[in-house]
Amino acid sequence: MTEVQGETQQKSSPVHRNGVVASEMSTVEDVFDETYKEKEGPKPPKQIVWRNVVLMILLHSGAVYGLTLVPYTSASTLAWTVVCFLFSALGITAGAHRLWSHRSYKAKLPLRIFLAFANSMAFQNDIYEWARDHRVHHKFSETDADPHNALRGFFFSHIGWLLVRKHPDVIEKGKKLELADLKADKVVMFQRKYYKLSILIMCFMVPMMVPWYLWGESLWVGYFIPGLLRYALVLNATWLVNSAAHMWGNRPYDATINPRENKFVAFSAIGEGFHNYHHTFPFDYATSEFGCKLNFTTCFINLMCFVGLAKDCKKVPREVIQARVQRTGIQRNG
Repeated sequence: MTEVQGETQQKSSPVHRNGVVASEMSTVEDVFDETYKEKEGPKPPKQIVWRNVVLMILLHSGAVYGLTLVPYTSASTLAWTVVCFLFSALGITAGAHRLWSHRSYKAKLPLRIFLAFANSMAFQNDIYEWARDHRVHHKFSETDADPHNALRGFFFSHIGWLLVRKHPDVIEKGKKLELADLKADKVVMFQRKYYKLSILIMCFMVPMMVPWYLWGESLWVGYFIPGLLRYALVLNATWLVNSAAHMWGNRPYDATINPRENKFVAFSAIGEGFHNYHHTFPFDYATSEFGCKLNFTTCFINLMCFVGLAKDCKKVPREVIQARVQRTGIQRNG
């Protein structure tokens, strides 16, 4: 496990935030950019993407209907639904987020392939696009260049940002990011090339067909419960990181930023709710100082390290965390 030895190890051009040097141990552009200024004048008009509006209404309607089928569903299918939830969630948390967006640890080829399949089951854009937008989110958090700017309200940061065209600044900044690492990863680019086929198979066919083939569950139930209901739950768990975890909770590490520590989000998003910590130390593979507590993703990465499929996990030393808390973490409640 690799430890960051202090907040003095920087890029050649370190970025300051509120007078504090931002620490980064990777070359990922996930440090907030103080130089960015929002354009003056009226904001560009919202352009609704009606296709996405219709698809989200249909998805959530199907998920609600799936809930009505739960009492009539076999225990095996419900257990399979949980497995699919955890598998697809790991494709986002351990894969697109901690591995490919922040490069907070290294993964060998079998693990990268596993996480790419899991990411396709999650169906939240391909790894390349997800990581690009997430780096933009960190670099321009809570500004017009943030894809899901929480200052625009809960609905926008939760789901609304997917129902309208991106702000021009999001597109502009995304094009300027250094993404050579993603382009060089053959797993990432293979998934991007065959993404539509992969989501058809992984997000819909596999969850539906396995219960039907192995224990005789109806395809109807397989489609609506491990299929649509599970998919909607994973989506909303991820979206809560963008919305709830930017609005409600404590800010013990940096009270000058919006992201919060939210235990409910940590539980539902298998470890991604320690968000004040994560935006303060974005390179930490655990996204928390508390190890596996409410953090299934960290447990999974630790297991992968144990079996030799992951290595070089970046972790912030305790003394660095305490120093940061004393300097900027002045708010303990809220």
